[in-house]
Amino acid sequence: MARILITSAIPYINGIKHLGNLIGSQLPADLYARYQRGRGNEVMFLCATDEHGTPAELAAAKAGKPVAEYCAEMHGVQADIARRFGLSFDHFGRSSSPQNHRLTQHFAGKLAENGLIREVSEKQVYSKADGRFLPDRYIEGTCPNCGYEKARGDQCENCTKQLDPTDLIDPRSAISGSTDLEVRETKHLYLCQSQMKDQLDAWIDSKKDWPVLTTSIAKKWLHDGDGLQDRGITRDLDWGIPVRKGDEDWPGMEGKVFYVWFDAPIEYIACGAEWAEAKGKTDADWERWWRTDKGADDVRYVQFMGKDNVPFHTLSFPATILGSREPWKMVDHLKSFNYLNYDGGQFSTSQGRGVFMDQALDILPADYWRWWLLSHAPESSDAEFTWENFQASVNKDLADVLGNFVSRITKFCRSKFGEEVPAGGAWGGTREEALIAELTRRIRAYEAHMEAMEVRKSAQELRAIWVAGNEYLQNAAPWTLFKTDPEQAAAQVRLGLNLIRLYAVLSAPFIPESAAKMMAAMHCTDWSWPGDVTEALGTLAPGHAFTVPEVLFAKITDEQREEWQARFSGQRS
Repeated sequence: MARILITSAIPYINGIKHLGNLIGSQLPADLYARYQRGRGNEVMFLCATDEHGTPAELAAAKAGKPVAEYCAEMHGVQADIARRFGLSFDHFGRSSSPQNHRLTQHFAGKLAENGLIREVSEKQVYSKADGRFLPDRYIEGTCPNCGYEKARGDQCENCTKQLDPTDLIDPRSAISGSTDLEVRETKHLYLCQSQMKDQLDAWIDSKKDWPVLTTSIAKKWLHDGDGLQDRGITRDLDWGIPVRKGDEDWPGMEGKVFYVWFDAPIEYIACGAEWAEAKGKTDADWERWWRTDKGADDVRYVQFMGKDNVPFHTLSFPATILGSREPWKMVDHLKSFNYLNYDGGQFSTSQGRGVFMDQALDILPADYWRWWLLSHAPESSDAEFTWENFQASVNKDLADVLGNFVSRITKFCRSKFGEEVPAGGAWGGTREEALIAELTRRIRAYEAHMEAMEVRKSAQELRAIWVAGNEYLQNAAPWTLFKTDPEQAAAQVRLGLNLIRLYAVLSAPFIPESAAKMMAAMHCTDWSWPGDVTEALGTLAPGHAFTVPEVLFAKITDEQREEWQARFSGQRS
């Protein structure tokens, strides 16, 4: 039994995530976790909410709530939506947890001990009205490039140009609206990433099976321009993890907090400690996943994320781990994704554009969305969600292929043999042999694609497995054979009912709720993976009772598609 540690990029706390966020990290991570559990492996699947930084403070201010209260509330909302989407986290933690406070301060202390943190004096915008330094996102003004009046101090959302606060025309505080700003000097801590360039380069080179997207982004940051730069790890904010060296104060850093991109990846590890506390376990129980001196040397660690997160996970976070010179588990495989676009434009949380996770669940069950997103995952290039494509995929794949198979065979059996697996006859002729050979070949290919985290190819193979059953049923035509040879028709129906159970097991990583319904209809609790297909197709014996299930997948009508397309054409209020 292998041990697999899985983390997906932790979602930011400032609102409900859209479908592009979902397919970029959490959903493919869940697919892989469910598959590995289905194969009998020990899995630890961790995620959390990313709760620090400027956007959290701004979102809380907009909601009129203290930031701690806002984050606690939104964590509950995101956890509930994740559960309803079938995301099977072993623990869904919070980067504001006491465990992450302690661990972040511990890493900072170790990095300082090892000469990898330096103090830098820099100039930053100060608001007299607010009595505080303003991070880039707390400053708004007119973009000098396109004239957009609500550009932020780090980037213009309208034209996407990277900016400095001093580039803005008529800058103002995003907190109070005050224009009484001045530039003052402040001190911050920097992680000396440049000292670790060669070590990081060699580590990335050792990852021969990483996607080209992942390694190309990492190498670009390492070698383009001036190469890997030292990076600020502190901010002048009220909300965050206080700057300390382990348990000691850090002179000159009073009132400052760690930068969100320093503490957020550390939460992956801290989340394991949160899991242990929540389950009444010991430190040894989580350390066996995260420390190579405590048993994690045989763990395979896989991360899932969108391409925008790759630099932090291939450079900054590894620099933190390696720089601590402690035996922490490093990532073995980093699966990155391109962007999912929306109906001719981009999904955008800040602009409320696209379909958001709660809205999606309001109109259709999770499995409809899970299937479309995973079967269209933006792996080799950006992908685009269109309502026409969504409708076609749901109707053809889920309703016409899988749903139709389950409905036809169960209803026919009920009408001719009753609601139990029929006895009589024996399958094993040329037609059945060909089916078993095809299923065996395709299941092995499905396993290979899933092990390689090739999401779209896995979906294509799974659909082909469904199609094989439909084609067998269509060619065997037990409804016709029943008139002349009911015994042989019974054998074919018995095979068909066992295919439903087989399909449930294979489909569970993609569409878990529907797979559970299929198993419940078959009155079966045997989720064992099909090593030998012939043996698997004999699981449900003659006389085994079943129930004809409700319609698994309702087709999406043109009227529904047009209504939804109109409803989600603008911005979320």
